[in-house]
Amino acid sequence: MLFENLKPKVTQILTKEDKPVTDRLHSVCQLLKDSITYYDWVGFYFKNGDKEELKLRTYVGEATDHEIIPFGKGICGQVAISNENFVVPDVQAQDNYIACSFTVKSEIVIPLFKEGENIGQIDIDSETPDPFTEKDERFLEFVNQEVAKIL
Repeated sequence: MLFENLKPKVTQILTKEDKPVTDRLHSVCQLLKDSITYYDWVGFYFKNGDKEELKLRTYVGEATDHEIIPFGKGICGQVAISNENFVVPDVQAQDNYIACSFTVKSEIVIPLFKEGENIGQIDIDSETPDPFTEKDERFLEFVNQEVAKIL
């Protein structure tokens, strides 16, 4: 039920046209981190122009050194190529994982499409082992569909 209650709040934040897009994205990150106990870091990465890399646009959580991620590197970089959701129940079991913090136990990355093109993604780290379910995937797909409308 939590996700259903959050959907109108996400839409309300994103449709505030008096605020810059990055501010609205940041507010969505804050809402998700504050509302879902196992969302410890929430951020949006976007394709960096014509480069084969992702650039961090905004996030909420501990500071990260990973503001630029090459395509193919780490979970985010893999999603930039695969165009598919990637749920990692245990980051330690991933060979291609980029460690942001030793406290992170799991991660979920959902690609963001605009007019059929993968232009970015929402990335969530959790300090809880294996918390993400299909409900998280469907909810975050909804978030990205709403975000695509304002880009």
